[in-house]
Amino acid sequence: MSPKRGDRAAPPPGPEEWEIRFHTNDAAKGWEELCRQAPGNTRAAWTTMRTNPAPRVASPRHQRLHGSLATGIAKGSMAKGQVLDHWQIEVTGGGRIWYLVDADRKILWIDYAGPGHPRQTD
Repeated sequence: MSPKRGDRAAPPPGPEEWEIRFHTNDAAKGWEELCRQAPGNTRAAWTTMRTNPAPRVASPRHQRLHGSLATGIAKGSMAKGQVLDHWQIEVTGGGRIWYLVDADRKILWIDYAGPGHPRQTD
């Protein structure tokens, strides 16, 4: 069965790790495509998200989004309507993972994943 909105990007988190969930069905589909096209880089991004999703010192490949994209509104039942910080990891030259950081619940909500550059930044 394919993952969908609200599902956890398995496996469950270990001690001191963050839980990762899909914020939308499209994000879940994009995640699967990114896994097919760049499995090693996607795994490395997943590990980074689990252990250090919002680093104090950003890098060109892992940073908080800017401007109107710097925050997003949670849709899920756990944090619905809450304004959350919006982060990005560059997985490949065009491939990205965007996620919302729910620090209170220690959950990351993937709202974009895919091998192509997101249209919102074009």
